[in-house]
Amino acid sequence: MTSRQQICILGGGFGGLYTALRLSKLPWPKAEIPEIVLVDQQDRFLFSPLLYELVTGELQTWEVAPPYEELLANTGIRFHQSSVSAIDLEGRQVTLGDGATLAYDRLVLALGGETPMDWVPGVAEHALAFRSLDDANRLRERLRILEASEAEKIRVAVIGGGYSGVELACKLAERLGSRGRLRLVEQATEILRTSPEHNRQVALQALSDQGVWLDLETTVESVTENSLSLKYRDQIDIIPVELVLWTVGVKMNPAVEALSLKRSDRNRIAITSTLQAIDHPEVFALGDVAECLDAESQQVPASAQAAMQQADYVGWNIWASLTERPLLPFRYQHLGEMMTLGTDKATLTGLGLQLEGEMAHIARRLAYLYRMPTLDHQIRVGLNWISKPLRDILSV
Repeated sequence: MTSRQQICILGGGFGGLYTALRLSKLPWPKAEIPEIVLVDQQDRFLFSPLLYELVTGELQTWEVAPPYEELLANTGIRFHQSSVSAIDLEGRQVTLGDGATLAYDRLVLALGGETPMDWVPGVAEHALAFRSLDDANRLRERLRILEASEAEKIRVAVIGGGYSGVELACKLAERLGSRGRLRLVEQATEILRTSPEHNRQVALQALSDQGVWLDLETTVESVTENSLSLKYRDQIDIIPVELVLWTVGVKMNPAVEALSLKRSDRNRIAITSTLQAIDHPEVFALGDVAECLDAESQQVPASAQAAMQQADYVGWNIWASLTERPLLPFRYQHLGEMMTLGTDKATLTGLGLQLEGEMAHIARRLAYLYRMPTLDHQIRVGLNWISKPLRDILSV
């Protein structure tokens, strides 16, 4: 009698969780059902595109960050909450931060990225990142304190003019209202450099309407407890601020960084079109850690949309590799781009559509509802969204 095959998935974001759920639904022969272990240091999955809605109170934590135990109930997937200390590729073993070890026959690297807070002096000590549920909670608490103060103005600087920076600036400007003094700092000549032109123009208008000041071609020299040093064309200005939010850059998890796997020029793991690490076909990588070119040699972005699509293929290819079936090369489909620009405003480009304002806001919410990880969670969240207007009326 042979022991069960072991599949170890490191990271419970879009790539890791959706891979695990895909594997649990595939038609495994009864005698060959593997043991699937999902590892993440947090106890909750984070639907990160909706993290901004926590800051404004539009959504509740359970909607945006449901517990893994709830999502994985009745799937056969085992969840292990821990960080990852080391990965032994030759011995096919993972050492976790709590001292546990996991052997594997197939390994999925989906640990995602972290926000580097050591690029500029003072950032680690005085700025806030915005990537995790803990980050959102820290920001909400800081805002609560600032709003409760007697300060006439609340000055906030958001560093980084990418998607996260723009969406966060719009949400904060709306929450703080007339007390807010928002500035968005970007070192390039424009914000949202990879965004469709329609979305960029709608975002620029939204930032202007909400009074967000743009500092383009500007770099951050240092951050202190109550000031920000900015450099623009060799001139340095020191700006007073109450809050600095850092949304720039991505760094790899140290355990993945230490692996002796082939890398791209950007230090991401080089993978084949079947999403396997070169020279280690038992290792699959996706999301932020992987340098991915699909079957058409198309560069795949490190986005939630791409990670969900990759997860579908990784799940299938692991199943195929363990059941002696052919593996499928990954084919990426760009389904469009959505951004929130306030509590009832958004912009959307994709599938032949260009929407903005309230219609885009509704379309974005429905699209994300459809992409939530399980049917049970979709139903709970959907019913809550439908009934919320009635509850608001009755509470008046």
